[in-house]
Amino acid sequence: MICLNVILTVKDPNDVDEIRGLLTEQGKLSRQEPGCARFEVYHSTADPKVFILNERWESQAALDVHRQAKAYTEIYQPQVIPKVDRVPHPAELVE
Repeated sequence: MICLNVILTVKDPNDVDEIRGLLTEQGKLSRQEPGCARFEVYHSTADPKVFILNERWESQAALDVHRQAKAYTEIYQPQVIPKVDRVPHPAELVE
């Protein structure tokens, strides 16, 4: 199991609503992909510029396929990444 948490901070507060919509669509598409065990998008209530992606993939191969799929190549990479600061946190599930 591949566990990945990504913290995204929107650079321009005027882009928050757009990023929220894009991440919502990305999440819907990602959850339909083979090997996706979880893909959740959280929007911080403490800081409206912050989003957290909580992803679980059955294998590295499934994650690699995801990075070639529409959710990543048409939404996340070209439309979201340029407008956010991104900090990935690969993790091991403790409990």
